[in-house]
Amino acid sequence: MPNKLSNEDINLIAQRIQAIAQSGLTYSPGVFDRERYETLRQIAYDMLAAGFDLRPETFARMHISDEGYATPKSDVRAIVLRQGKLLMVQEADDGLWSLPGGWVDVGDSPSTAIRREVLEETGLDIKVTKLLGIWDRNLHGHPPYPWHVYKMIFLCEELGGELKISHESLDVGFFDINHLPPLSLTRIVEEEIVTSVDIAVCDKPAWFD
Repeated sequence: MPNKLSNEDINLIAQRIQAIAQSGLTYSPGVFDRERYETLRQIAYDMLAAGFDLRPETFARMHISDEGYATPKSDVRAIVLRQGKLLMVQEADDGLWSLPGGWVDVGDSPSTAIRREVLEETGLDIKVTKLLGIWDRNLHGHPPYPWHVYKMIFLCEELGGELKISHESLDVGFFDINHLPPLSLTRIVEEEIVTSVDIAVCDKPAWFD
């Protein structure tokens, strides 16, 4: 008997179907081909809706701004160490903790995006000193998500500022790497934090995949 697909497997398949449909709609001039790609896209939305217990129209709205060849989204996160402790932010939407960071806006370089996100979320001005890793979100135990995401984690150095919360955060502080607070697993998992800190402290090569 074949193995039963997990929710994570189904989510990954739906991501791929949606990407194929989006790219096909971008490059295919044929009416019948476009109809087939529209059908594929609807199948992907139905699969995602079943996995997340939402209506398919929700995912259609979420992807409406995506055009052109489908590629992973880019998320940036900062490792900021102060006397061996790690800067973390308590997220307002779930009350759990993450490394400061967020989506890269169109037109931003990764370092520009992470400097902006850290300043907005924590009040600290930083500079980026090293890329610690690029992580495929699908491969490291994050909960299922509608998009395929690459997470870029950078080592950053404090330049100034004072700790303060933003409208997106409930609290901010520095934590012992061996005693991390409950993590917002949608954003970050322990493996990514521990590996990144080890690379930063021991000056190891950057992680990828």
